[in-house]
Amino acid sequence: MAKIMLKRVYEPAADADGARILVDRLWPRGIAKEKAGIDLWLKDIAPSDALRKRFHGKPDDWEEFRASYFAELAAPEAKAAADVLRNYLEEGPVTLLYAARDEAHNNAVALRDWLFENI
Repeated sequence: MAKIMLKRVYEPAADADGARILVDRLWPRGIAKEKAGIDLWLKDIAPSDALRKRFHGKPDDWEEFRASYFAELAAPEAKAAADVLRNYLEEGPVTLLYAARDEAHNNAVALRDWLFENI
């Protein structure tokens, strides 16, 4: 499997990023699509709005969020998006892009962990 990196979408693109894939359900505020350097926006692999709102700003609930998010990744739309992501990983490095300020507790971190367990 190719290398999986994480980066805030607001950080500049780098050659080493490989495929830059946005894994948030909402488009990040204040960033133009032309300047984002995003190769693919996988909305269907992001947590549901309800889960995102329930967890927002509550890093103490991290394990509960992960468990709920991993359960959501079993839905057909998320499975299809995960298959697309797997195809990118077979081609080379991938950078999962996210907008959250918390670099340790966000859906991209959880998704990377899930990918390592399920690919």
